[in-house]
Amino acid sequence: MPEIGERAPGFRVLNQDGQPVQLADFAGRRVVLYFFPRANTPG
Repeated sequence: MPEIGERAPGFRVLNQDGQPVQLADFAGRRVVLYFFPRANTPG
């Protein structure tokens, strides 16, 4: 688990429109990463 303020590793995901987005697209800007469990899963 990363610590608060620690840099996130590079990654690529699909956005809500199915388009690829990678963390490097936001280089030089502050980004908030928010993760949540899928529907109907514990957590």
